[in-house]
Amino acid sequence: MDMFTGWIVSLSQWSRSHLGDISMALMASTLVLFGPILNAWLRRQTGTLHFIFRTLIFILVCAIGYGLAMIHLTPLIKQALAQLNNYTLAPVLLVLFVLIGIFADRH
Repeated sequence: MDMFTGWIVSLSQWSRSHLGDISMALMASTLVLFGPILNAWLRRQTGTLHFIFRTLIFILVCAIGYGLAMIHLTPLIKQALAQLNNYTLAPVLLVLFVLIGIFADRH
């Protein structure tokens, strides 16, 4: 058991030095998975609008909205992950990436 917890602590320490990249990967994966769902919902909501207005809305949501989400949510994710101790960081990251993988496989 000590070897297992030692491995978790080592992996967490390594992960801690790469939290910026890990947070960006989590955010990018989430946007890639949920972006089409949001776009489909937006397409249904704006279906009756004129083509120019629909296009402007999609530009705002896709270019500006997703870009701002990447820029502003990534540091928040990093900050939240940094609060975890070395016994929980690696397992939480593993669970998050597995959940993203399961969702990606089902959709």
